[in-house]
Amino acid sequence: MNNSGTFNDVGTNNSTDRENFFTNPILPGFYPDPSICRVGEDYYLVTSSFSYFPGIPVFHSRDLVNWRQIGHVLDRPSQLDLDEGKHSEGIFAPTIRYNEGRFYVITTNVTRGGNFIVTAENPSGPWSEPYWLENAPGIDPSLFFDDDGRAYYVGTSEASEGGKYYGDNEIYLQELNLNSMSLKGPRYGLWRGALKNAVWSEGPHLYKIGGVYYLMIAEGGTDYHHSVTIARSPQLTGPYEGNPGNPILTHRHLGRNYPIVNTGHADLVETQNGEWWMVALASRPYGGYFRNLGRETFLAPVKWEDGWPIVSPGTGRIEFNYKRPVLPQEEAAAFSRRDDFDSSQLALIWNTLRTPRSSSWSLTERRGHLRLRLRPQKITEKANPSFIGRRQQHMAFAAAAAMEFQPALEGESAGIALIQSDDYNIRFEYTLNEGKNILQLVRCHAGTETVIAVREIKGGRLYLKAAAREQELSFYYGLDEENLTSLAENVDGRFLSADVAGGFVGTYIGMFASSNGKASVNHADFDWFEYCW
Repeated sequence: MNNSGTFNDVGTNNSTDRENFFTNPILPGFYPDPSICRVGEDYYLVTSSFSYFPGIPVFHSRDLVNWRQIGHVLDRPSQLDLDEGKHSEGIFAPTIRYNEGRFYVITTNVTRGGNFIVTAENPSGPWSEPYWLENAPGIDPSLFFDDDGRAYYVGTSEASEGGKYYGDNEIYLQELNLNSMSLKGPRYGLWRGALKNAVWSEGPHLYKIGGVYYLMIAEGGTDYHHSVTIARSPQLTGPYEGNPGNPILTHRHLGRNYPIVNTGHADLVETQNGEWWMVALASRPYGGYFRNLGRETFLAPVKWEDGWPIVSPGTGRIEFNYKRPVLPQEEAAAFSRRDDFDSSQLALIWNTLRTPRSSSWSLTERRGHLRLRLRPQKITEKANPSFIGRRQQHMAFAAAAAMEFQPALEGESAGIALIQSDDYNIRFEYTLNEGKNILQLVRCHAGTETVIAVREIKGGRLYLKAAAREQELSFYYGLDEENLTSLAENVDGRFLSADVAGGFVGTYIGMFASSNGKASVNHADFDWFEYCW
């Protein structure tokens, strides 16, 4: 993805005929819970963002394969309160829909415990302030617009009657007043999932196809047993009958060593040419069952037989390579490996942690540089630290930066960080310790910090590089960009997976600066940041 937000085909099969085939995932890295809609010949897609700000990236495509980020739905603090939230809280499972000239996104802010809707005339923004929904319990809400012009809220909550166990969820329906953005009328329980004693029925999407209502959901939890199931009814309020072929998508029967795992949480779209496609989340584990990349967005073809969808006909599983949709192919922009920070605004790939309540960075105070102000907040706290990061998108990569920084007070630090959460991260930092300028590598595992390597060094301009060869992480530094020295090599990176850390997010890589609890007027300047693979 370049600084304007364009993704190219990313995969393992370099011999793939790109004119006729595409390679999954279509959005590599931490882009989970995809939702998609079509407006004419244009396609729009959103994903979860959890505790990263701005929230809910928005993508555009005309061929379903090459996606360009065009903005964020939640780009103002007034829209998105993430204060003191955990990494795997924040924004869950948005749904994007279009109706009569207006785009709608509905989602859950788990940190603040509520479901809300925002709207826009242009999907690149600006989006409205949130319309918070009262008496709308649960997570993963969706919207459905029926042929008669009425709108409906489709939600997930604990079973209202007869719930027997934790995770005994129910998908429910209630009419939505679009003028007041409030729920009205009776609430209807629609479905509790396909399996007997189904667990975590969630992520519902409702469609009307050929006069029949289809309710597609996620089931089984978002880890190894994740799946997609579907039911249908001639009536909006049911009863819904499950597909006898359920689940229509899962990889849980393929084993943890399969290269694509935990497939689920999907959305359907029909092209202007009558083809059907599904976007779904899945992960690519490496170095064992470890998913540092998080849950990514994949694309799979869908056919209809006997009134039911068949996902990935012939194999029933998401493949790395498929024949392209019958759509005009877009030209993928070249991947820009380096951000020289020449713009007055951050590129769309960058995020910070939680809601920024004060200014921590500038692109104008020193032109051509990203200036990070040293503030007391740390990346090991549930706070908004001076951190600007981007998603890890490859199993093997190199991330490098040119940094100008001179610590003035004991404990001031700045450098590169790889973050899974505030309890699981690794910092490659230049700091002042006991009167000495040192470069050190600090691993935070389960909240406990360990200094892996340290070296005394003096230099106002440092070149820092973090490289990964799957789960082996290595760190290099130098005063000259062309001559780097190793500080530590072959550090095990598995602790940067949610399989160790818990939660739902993928690894972020970026630049940070901190005064570590003290007041400071200091800053660190980054001339450029490079990510390549």
